[in-house]
Amino acid sequence: MSSQAVVSRQPQDWSYAATGDSPAGLPLSLSIYADRSRIRGILNEDAQAAGLRISVVSDLDALIGGDARPLGDVVLVDCPIADGVTLAALTRLDQRAAQTGAKLIVSTTVEALEDVFGCLDQSGAQILVDPDRADRVIALGHVLAQFPSARLRELSEDERHLLMRLTEQVGQIAGRIERLAPEQRAPDAAPASAAKPDRVLSPPQEGGAMRLTKPALPDPRLVRRIIRHRQLRARHFDGQLFGDPAWDMLLDLTAARAEHRRVSVTSLCIASGVPPTTALRWIGQMVEQGQFVRVGDQTDRRRAFIELSDSCADAMARYFVEVGTTAGPI
Repeated sequence: MSSQAVVSRQPQDWSYAATGDSPAGLPLSLSIYADRSRIRGILNEDAQAAGLRISVVSDLDALIGGDARPLGDVVLVDCPIADGVTLAALTRLDQRAAQTGAKLIVSTTVEALEDVFGCLDQSGAQILVDPDRADRVIALGHVLAQFPSARLRELSEDERHLLMRLTEQVGQIAGRIERLAPEQRAPDAAPASAAKPDRVLSPPQEGGAMRLTKPALPDPRLVRRIIRHRQLRARHFDGQLFGDPAWDMLLDLTAARAEHRRVSVTSLCIASGVPPTTALRWIGQMVEQGQFVRVGDQTDRRRAFIELSDSCADAMARYFVEVGTTAGPI
């Protein structure tokens, strides 16, 4: 990023002492960093409503200037502009959160997404794109569920999918009720868990047993044709009937891998067919499950790409072998 993009700010200290134990009794503290006073107020209200005690409310300069302040258990950051100062602050915050275990929720814009995503590569931050209030509340609930004090046991994979489905449904309902923003959130549904495809076996060799083989990825032209067929449905039917962001992203990454092409996070969000915040939530889930892999750009450290993991690529190859190379719309 050019030096011209770096803007200076007059530091303002909005910090204040912790307000004591939360009404819900949760021993969790929260820090808020935002330059826009209106957003600071909204984040403050929502955090208090969630029963968190607020330890810091400040602007973004506090993340990079002077002595480092202790982070809360949860850190909310609003950075609509990805200038040099903001990116430096986010990089530092990401490193500190990774070391301390703090949970980050960072809101940004579509224009700044690539740079912000590239900065947050260590802490597992949850990124929101042009969020409304409902998006922020849902993100906060996701983060709180990750603390040991807020759960009795680890969630199974099926329970994770159910939680994702319920979360998106709550988001849809909240968006329809609120109707404060001019844009409408596109509804979506989470994919149901599916059994893994059977292994592909080659014919037995003479005097030997059957052995496993590794099928090749399908012709990318076939995958692109399937993607186009899936997109055409929205011209004739309500899009709610076909929401399946995880599968749409799997198809896009499969074609890209066969084409030896890299996929940016923005491009993958578009391919998902759902709002960027929803797509990023699914990307994070797929990375956590080992289906997707985040790969840094060696020529530009501010950028990162998303790829299929080797095991996921093998699963997609086996799937296409099973359905046949002449498969129609999937």
